[in-house]
Amino acid sequence: MKTATPKNIDDYIAGFPVEVQELLEEVRALVRKNAPGAKEAIKYAMPAFVQEGNLCYFAAHKNHLGFYPVPTDGTLREEMAPYKQGKGSIQFPYKQPLPVQLVAQLVRWNIERLRSS
Repeated sequence: MKTATPKNIDDYIAGFPVEVQELLEEVRALVRKNAPGAKEAIKYAMPAFVQEGNLCYFAAHKNHLGFYPVPTDGTLREEMAPYKQGKGSIQFPYKQPLPVQLVAQLVRWNIERLRSS
């Protein structure tokens, strides 16, 4: 994994094996599709999207892809149940298909969260 702080999302993605790069690009495309007005950034050395505030982050780890933030109030509880979660985060194991619908729902949830704050 890459240790230097990347300059942009392309730089971040380039630091990983091809299989992980493909997954990172898939998440990037899902965020772009569901938040077309969001701007790309690097925050906390992770890919981020900004729209009316920090919309979401995602990061490659040893065995999973992390996505942040996620609801902690029970919203999407059933959809997130199969995945390991931390406070405001969810882990998508590399050995499982990316839950495309859930990622899209999380992006839309974040948009609404930011609009209402």
